[in-house]
Amino acid sequence: MPLRIALLLLSCLWPLAAAAAPTAPDPCQLLPADAAQSQDVGQRIAAVACAEHRAWYRPFINTDGRIGPVPVREAARVQLADGQPAWQRVIEYWRGSGLLWQAGAGDCAYAGTPLPSCRMFTIDTPWSAAFVSWVMRRAGVPGFQPGASHLQYVRRAYREPFQSPYRVASPLATPVRTGDMLCFVRGATRVYGFSELAAVLSNGEPGLGMHCDIVVGTSIASDGTRVAHLVGGNVHDAVAMRRLPVTLGDRFADLPLRQPGDPDCTPESEYACDLNRQDWAVLLQLRPAADLAALAPAPLPLPAQAPGQPQATGAGAVPPAPAASDASHPPQQRCCNHCDPEVGLPRCPVRPAVP
Repeated sequence: MPLRIALLLLSCLWPLAAAAAPTAPDPCQLLPADAAQSQDVGQRIAAVACAEHRAWYRPFINTDGRIGPVPVREAARVQLADGQPAWQRVIEYWRGSGLLWQAGAGDCAYAGTPLPSCRMFTIDTPWSAAFVSWVMRRAGVPGFQPGASHLQYVRRAYREPFQSPYRVASPLATPVRTGDMLCFVRGATRVYGFSELAAVLSNGEPGLGMHCDIVVGTSIASDGTRVAHLVGGNVHDAVAMRRLPVTLGDRFADLPLRQPGDPDCTPESEYACDLNRQDWAVLLQLRPAADLAALAPAPLPLPAQAPGQPQATGAGAVPPAPAASDASHPPQQRCCNHCDPEVGLPRCPVRPAVP
């Protein structure tokens, strides 16, 4: 057969082969319309995370560790599907989780006047933990304490298992359920795994970089395999979904694990470019409903805040200006922490630490 004809046949057959590749339904598309008001905490968590994934135009990483198009990124002025600019939504994750002041971005508290410095803040500050904290707050998860780093709530689940809504488990030996979180340790110099991470959580080592994705459901692919779907923030500068294969018992099957000495992603080391190949060190397992019911009730979720509207109030919102008579808290004036010279605002005073 002449080479040109063979190539022509291959080019015709390639789309058919691609179309026949196994696909798994997105469980976000199958959630009930009232899932956000469900009595099931895991369902509420999934509903909130899925809604955000849709707002970011549903970017995803497939089971081979390859990412598809990312239509909008964190610092873009491009609007999300619900009309809010992407960078302002990231600020909303910080504000709505109650972490804005902890992150040192007091100038971003003024939703009615978005400042250029706030847009830079979204670029310079990792926000994946703020996203998780925002989701948990919106979903009304009892006992969850927001954290600007994933290590904060991973460590709490390890040290205070009866106060946290999550408990730590091995990601290789535990069935995964909707509302769980799968977490990896960042960095290429050391591989921890579940056993070594437990030692770190015990001895209080600070500053360990981690990332957690929220399990929003499982589904069956067209070839009969089962797939877990996880949503995370600040994944390639967006809210993205990750797909990982699981067994019939919903345990992670052949979880791609980073190994000591793995090379960097280069044209010569393509296997290291798998975005799912991480130091998966812990599964945060959502506790049973009876255990969750015994925890402190979650604060009321903050209402969604449209761009340009006055600052939201309520539990966890940026605190209002204290009364002038309170000598320990002077009246709050317009100021900024991440100051832009063009804005012309004074730098905010340092807030006293809460004992």
